[in-house]
Amino acid sequence: MTDIDDAANTNSTMTLLVACIASVSLLVGGIGIMNIMLVSVTERTREIGIRMAIGARSSAVKTQFLIESIVLSLTGGLVGIVLGVVLSLLIPKLLGWPTLISTMAIIGSVVFSAAVGIFFGYYPARKAAALDPIEALRYE
Repeated sequence: MTDIDDAANTNSTMTLLVACIASVSLLVGGIGIMNIMLVSVTERTREIGIRMAIGARSSAVKTQFLIESIVLSLTGGLVGIVLGVVLSLLIPKLLGWPTLISTMAIIGSVVFSAAVGIFFGYYPARKAAALDPIEALRYE
């Protein structure tokens, strides 16, 4: 084995390690988003009941909570992108290691953040849309 083969093996191992860490982080973040949205549905049960009692459709309530979930996950994604770019600009200055900022990676992370928001926000949105307006108005 040559040094080039060793470097390629190390690079692929590190890429796999970073991908595994990112996957676990996205799963944990998605579960956090889902829990926040479930608490939001519980705290806003009366509001949902009022909206549905005056004519809001279930699809409108579901859309509202899905949009909130997507905005929440995109905000987290944008914070991560800003931190990643700042660190990628600081590393060469502080440590002398070359870094590359990939536009496709940034676009992919925004799309993936939105997908996490949709995936983990769907259950709370569906739960909110399925509330009975009468029971929701009685809720305390």
